[in-house]
Amino acid sequence: MDNLTKILKGCLQQRRSDQYRLYAMYSKQMFGICLRYAASHDEAQDILQEGFVKVFLKLPSYKEKGSFEGWIKRIFVNTAIEKYRERVYHIPLDDVIDYESHVHQNQGIDALHTRDILGFVQKLPMQYRLVFNLYALEGYSHKEISEALDITESTSRSNLARARMLLKDKLKDEIKLVIKAI
Repeated sequence: MDNLTKILKGCLQQRRSDQYRLYAMYSKQMFGICLRYAASHDEAQDILQEGFVKVFLKLPSYKEKGSFEGWIKRIFVNTAIEKYRERVYHIPLDDVIDYESHVHQNQGIDALHTRDILGFVQKLPMQYRLVFNLYALEGYSHKEISEALDITESTSRSNLARARMLLKDKLKDEIKLVIKAI
């Protein structure tokens, strides 16, 4: 029996030490997923905690078909989508309109790093960010995205195209700043 299997067995028996070990094994990776979908660092932490609660509650339904990592990742993506749905009707219109001013602010970049690109993705309007993450990073089809977000497939395609365009424009702007700084 491998280490993960022992930990999962302990989690099923609700042993706190094994629950902590499972959390320690996957929390950094799952937090990265949460950050891609969250509007803030605090929201990402909330999604992480909610996701792990769901993992522990749903663990008896894990049938060891496919990888555990894929199973747990799916829970976190779905938790992030649920968080989005809770908030989707609470976004003030001014936040969407004000998006352009946020995108064009210089962040004093010395060079582009993964965290910078993540920052660009996080600044996308929520609907664009969700579709971009689900399609480009999670590998969902437009049909799956449309079902998960309750939008049409054409809206999913359109949101992806807009997200790509905004990211491309932002990256061009930042590259120009980096080149000027050199």
